[in-house]
Amino acid sequence: MIEGQKNVLFLCTGNSARSILAEAILNREGIGTFQGFSAGSQPRGDVHPYALDLLERLNYDTGFARSKSWDEYAAEGAPAMDFVFTVCDDAANEVCPIWPGQPMTAHWGIPDPVAVEGSEAEKRLAFSEAYRMLRTRISIFVNLPLSQLDQLSLQKKLDEIGEIEGAGEGADV
Repeated sequence: MIEGQKNVLFLCTGNSARSILAEAILNREGIGTFQGFSAGSQPRGDVHPYALDLLERLNYDTGFARSKSWDEYAAEGAPAMDFVFTVCDDAANEVCPIWPGQPMTAHWGIPDPVAVEGSEAEKRLAFSEAYRMLRTRISIFVNLPLSQLDQLSLQKKLDEIGEIEGAGEGADV
């Protein structure tokens, strides 16, 4: 169905944790096949330090990480997206821009690690859990036989990935 490198945009409201983690994971897991991007409807302006720390401990280059508006990707001259995934429930319920090229979309809700209250260990565990859930979903996604799936079958698979562990839970980042 889709040939060549594919662009994937991960959306969350604040673009400070989950969508940043997803962008990093996809760019490692899908290297050469996928290019990940992330943005928020109401970007916080900074990436959460626990997200950066987790990525650095897992040997990711965090130089890419910045909190930015989804308007960057709806503007003329922006990379055309093949897929757009919301990773928080608030972003899934917002009116998104019209994405050029009509990319395939799915909701992959993950609980908000930023919203966790408790000890530092509990907060860091929440970030690790969000990372684990996103990595599981993204690993399944990058291994889909995209060239062998028609659009309807692919949409069904994308929706099923969103139902894996943790979907539908979470709040605003």
